[in-house]
Amino acid sequence: MKIFPLLLVLFAGSVAGVGQQHSAPLMQKGRQILFDFRKDRAASPAKITPANERMVLSRVFRRYMTDPDKCNRDFNASSEDYLAAARAAGQIVPSITDMASGSFTAPGQTQTAYVIWVGECNASHAENFGSKRVAIFSGQQLIANVDVDFHNSIVRKTDLNSDGIDELLMTTGDMAQGTVIEMASLIEFRDGRMHVIEDFGTVIEDSCGSGTPGSSSKASVLSISDIEPGKMPKLRIDNYVASCRNTKRWRFLSTGKMQ
Repeated sequence: MKIFPLLLVLFAGSVAGVGQQHSAPLMQKGRQILFDFRKDRAASPAKITPANERMVLSRVFRRYMTDPDKCNRDFNASSEDYLAAARAAGQIVPSITDMASGSFTAPGQTQTAYVIWVGECNASHAENFGSKRVAIFSGQQLIANVDVDFHNSIVRKTDLNSDGIDELLMTTGDMAQGTVIEMASLIEFRDGRMHVIEDFGTVIEDSCGSGTPGSSSKASVLSISDIEPGKMPKLRIDNYVASCRNTKRWRFLSTGKMQ
């Protein structure tokens, strides 16, 4: 699904709580909430110093720029993969949009996962206005550098199977003609690669800004059950709908991926 990142930055910051602590749920036996997308999430800037951001970006990219005005407006790579060509040419203006601490590649590690908006110069809507990456560091050592398929926000850190390796619940989204869409996936990083444990699909569909008749707000509640150490618990999606009022009154809509 194509996204509209220029608008999505504002959207993701307002709903994802950028840079907040992403705590794991308590491992209890009964069903418990993994994440409730009906609840508002306050915006907060990523807590990273300029020096640390420079360190991260300089280890992830051989060449990059800090000023979008310095992009070569005539850059037109002959490669079919425009984004890869722009990165190879240093035609990028990257920034860190989110981060979380944990053990992401092996148990017992002290690591930080940084979400990077690569910002390839002149990237169009067809290229989703640029790729997104997660760079995992142990201190100043780069452990993993992974394309995350345009996921740009961390909403929760978990260790659902209690194996000592943390997973990330990440989101991406779209905003067009007054309708907001957000999608979520539960992701882990092993062997230097991204593995999608569960693609939850659309978890927010809010058309209240469109002004069209029948507009509504839909949101998912993700929950887990059958929790046993060493095993991934069962994951459940329950969807709710509310009218476009200041105070939303949610009613149950369906179970499973939102249609």
